[in-house]
Amino acid sequence: MRHDDQLQQLPIAEAVPRVREALAECGAAVVHAPPGTGKTTLLPLALAGLLQDGAPSRTVLVAEPRRMAARSAARRMAWLLGEQPGGSVGFTVRGERRVGPRTRVEVVTTGVLLQRLQRDQELPGADTVLMDECHERHLDADTALAFLLDVRETLRPDLHLIAASATQDSAAWARLLSARVVHGRGTSHPVEVRYAPPPAGLRPPHGMRVDPGLLRHVAATVRQALADEPEGDVLCFLPGAGEIARVADLLSGAAARVLPLHGRAPARLQDEVLGGGTRGERRVILSTAVAESSLTVPGVRVVVDAGLAREPRTDHARGLGSLTTVRVSRAAAEQRRGRAGREAPGVAYACWAEAEEAGRPRDPSPGIAVADLTAFALQAACWGDPRAERLALLDAPPEGAMAAARRTLRTVGALDERDRVTRRGQRMAGLGVHPRLARALLDGAAAVGSEAACETVALLGEEPPRAYGDDAAEAVRRARAAPREDPYGTRWAAEVRRLRSLLGARTAPPEGLTREQAVGTVVALAQPERVARAQGGSAYLMAGGTRAEPAADSALRGARWLAVAVADRPVGAASARVRMAAAIDEATARAAAGALHGVREEVCWDPEQGPQDAPGDVVARQVESLGAVRLSVRPLPDPPPGALREAALQGLRQHGTDLLRWSRSAAALRQRLAFLYRTLGAPWPDVSEEALLEQAEGWLGQVRSRADLARVEAGEVLSGMLPWASGAAARLEELAPERVEVPSGARIRVDYTPEQPVLAVKLQEMFGALETPRVADGRVPLLLHLLSPAGRPAAVTADLASFWAEGYRGVRAELRGRYPKHPWPEDPAAAEPTGRTKARGRPG
Repeated sequence: MRHDDQLQQLPIAEAVPRVREALAECGAAVVHAPPGTGKTTLLPLALAGLLQDGAPSRTVLVAEPRRMAARSAARRMAWLLGEQPGGSVGFTVRGERRVGPRTRVEVVTTGVLLQRLQRDQELPGADTVLMDECHERHLDADTALAFLLDVRETLRPDLHLIAASATQDSAAWARLLSARVVHGRGTSHPVEVRYAPPPAGLRPPHGMRVDPGLLRHVAATVRQALADEPEGDVLCFLPGAGEIARVADLLSGAAARVLPLHGRAPARLQDEVLGGGTRGERRVILSTAVAESSLTVPGVRVVVDAGLAREPRTDHARGLGSLTTVRVSRAAAEQRRGRAGREAPGVAYACWAEAEEAGRPRDPSPGIAVADLTAFALQAACWGDPRAERLALLDAPPEGAMAAARRTLRTVGALDERDRVTRRGQRMAGLGVHPRLARALLDGAAAVGSEAACETVALLGEEPPRAYGDDAAEAVRRARAAPREDPYGTRWAAEVRRLRSLLGARTAPPEGLTREQAVGTVVALAQPERVARAQGGSAYLMAGGTRAEPAADSALRGARWLAVAVADRPVGAASARVRMAAAIDEATARAAAGALHGVREEVCWDPEQGPQDAPGDVVARQVESLGAVRLSVRPLPDPPPGALREAALQGLRQHGTDLLRWSRSAAALRQRLAFLYRTLGAPWPDVSEEALLEQAEGWLGQVRSRADLARVEAGEVLSGMLPWASGAAARLEELAPERVEVPSGARIRVDYTPEQPVLAVKLQEMFGALETPRVADGRVPLLLHLLSPAGRPAAVTADLASFWAEGYRGVRAELRGRYPKHPWPEDPAAAEPTGRTKARGRPG
C-alpha cells in the first residue's frame, strides 16, 4: 500500500519544481535542506517520475556515504511506494544487491559508485545522480563527485547532478558544480540545549582512548534525561562501537530498552532501530555519527551528545594509519541536536561546558586532508590523473600524502615508474578493497591458495571484534566458525564470497602449508613495511622503522618474526601497539617485503658500538636488511680511509671534543685563549666547542676510530690555532700569563674560567702590593680571592688599594684571633709579604 499521505507531508515537496528548473537550466543543483525534510527519499522518487505527478520517467542513482544509510534509504522509499526493495527502488552495497528490471531509483554507496565509474565512465542507464550528505566530506564522495563532473563535461552533458547537503556550505558546492542552490524548508521543532559538563579532572581523549569517567558521566546524563523528560526516545551520540558497549553496560537496569546503532551492528538490529519502537516502550539508542544526518531514527525527543567523533589520521613516515578521537565540530553538534526536534519539541544535552563551544572546530576535517590517500591515488591514476591535478575537488590533496600514496602504489605494482596505472593496478582497483589488500589478494592467491587469501583479506578489510584476539590466524578460524547470528562472521563470510567471485579460478595451497603460515603470508603481503623482527624482550622493529609491542598477555610474544596487520601509536608512546598480527618466519618476511631488501656498505659512526660507559665508534660493515631490520652484518674489508675519517668526524660532532686527549695544560691553554678572544678578539682564535667542531675538518688529521681520536693531543690542536703568522702568538704569556708572580715571590696560577680571571692567593702574600695585578695589556684586573692561612676565602676584591684602606681592618680583626701565629700588621701596604708564620717573640 502506497503512503501518499506521508509523501505529501515531506517538506522538500514544495522545492521539487525548483530543483527541476535548476536541472533544466544548469544540469546541476545544490539542494540545501535540514535533515528529515525528504531530500534523501522524496526527491529521488520525484525525479524518477514515481510520484504519479506526470513527471517523465528517469533513472536516478542516489549515493550514500555508508552502507547502513543506503539500505535504510532504499527501504524507506520502497515502503512509501508500498513495495519491497528490488522493485521500483533498489540498493547495492558491498556484498548485497537488491535491484530488478523495474528499478528506477537505486541507492548505492559512494564506493560502489566509484567502481561503476571506473568500469564505464559514461555511467550508462543513469539519468540523474544525487550525491547525498556531501557536507560530511567523505573521501569517496568527494572523489565520485569529481569524476562525475569530469564525465558531465566530456562525455555526458545530459547527466544531471545533485549535491544534497544539510549544512550551510552550499555556496562552495554551487561554485564547484556551476549550479543553482535550492533551499528546502525544514519542519524542525524547537530544541532546548542544556549543557551538562563532566566532573573536573578527566583526561582528554587521545588515540582511541576515552576517559571512563566521561562514559560514566554520559550514562548518568542519559538516566537524568529519562527522568526529566517523560516522553520519547533518547538518542545518545558516542564516538565508536567500543564506547557504545561500555555505556550500554552502565545503563543496565535503566527504565528503557537500550539499543546500539553502528556500522557493525547486525542488519536486523539496524532495521529494528530505524523502524521505531513499540507503543508505550521507551528506547535509548546509542549511536555513532551514522545518525547525525543520513539516518532518521523515529521517536527521538531527547539527544545526549558525548561531544566526540572519530577521524582518520595517517603517519606517512611510519606507515601507520588509525582512527583518532576528536572533539565534534560545531556543525556536527548542531546536526546532532536537531535530531531531538524532528517530530516535536525536544531537548539536547551537551556533555561539555558552554564556554567550550566556541573552541570547537567549525566543521569536521575533510577526509582528503587527513586520510590515507593510497586508494584515492589509485582511483585518480585509473581515471588518468595520477596527481589529481585536474579533478574538481573542494580541497586539493596534500602533496606529502599523495607522494607517499604513489610510492606505495609503485611498490605493489599498481603504478609504473612514470606513475601511470598498470594492468595489474587496474585489476586491483576493480577489487573494491584497499590497494594493499588487493596486492595481498592477488599475490596471496598465487602463494597460499585463493581460499586462504580471500579469508585473510576479508578479515583485514574490516577489523574483527576484540573478542577475536590479536592473532590473525586465530581470528580467521573464529570468523570461519562463527554462528549465523554473529554479525561480524556474517559480513566476513559475504566478503569472502565476493572476493572469491572476483578472483575467478580457484588456486590450491602448496602441499604442507599450514593455515597459520598462509594467514601470515597474506598479512605480510598486505603490509610489507610492517614485517617485524624481535629485538629482545617484548619489542619488535618493523621494516618501516617503527618499534612495536604486542599486548602483555598476547600469545604472539616470543615469535621471532611478526607480520603486523593493525598497529597504532598512542599519543606520547615510545613505540606502536600491535592490535593484530600473525607469526611468520624469515623466509616469508623476505618474500613479502622483497622490495625493501637491500645490501649496503656502511662506514659510519655507530652510537651503539664501543664500551657501555662510553658508547660510539667508527664501524665499517656490509649490512643486509629488510628496510630498517638488519638481517646480517659483516665486516667491510679495506674501507676507504676518507670514509673512516668522515665517520670519525661524525662521532666528534655528535659527542664533542671530550673524545680528544685533554691534558691539564691543554685545558688551561683553552681557557687562556678563550679569555683573549673574549677580551681582545682577533687575531686570537675562537676555541669554543662550536668553533672547534666547525673547524674540525681543518685541524683533525687522519683518524680511523674512536681510539685514534683519543690519541689526538688537544694542546697541539690549540697551539696550531695560535696567531703565529702575525707574531701575536709570542705575546701569549705576556697577555694571558699562566701564572702571576705576587709580592711574596710565589708564582700563582690564574684561573681564566670565569668571565673575570681569578687569582686565588693568601692574603699575607699580597702585603706590600699597592695595585691589583692586571692582564691583557692592563685592560683587565684580576679578581683577587684573598685566602686565610688555611686557604679559605677571606675577602674578594678587584681593587687592592681600596681593600687595604677600607676592608682590611675588619678582616684583620677576625683573622688575628683565629690565626695568632701569623703576622697581621696594621698597615699591610707597607708590610713585608710572607707565606709563613711570624718569628717567635716578634711583636704581632
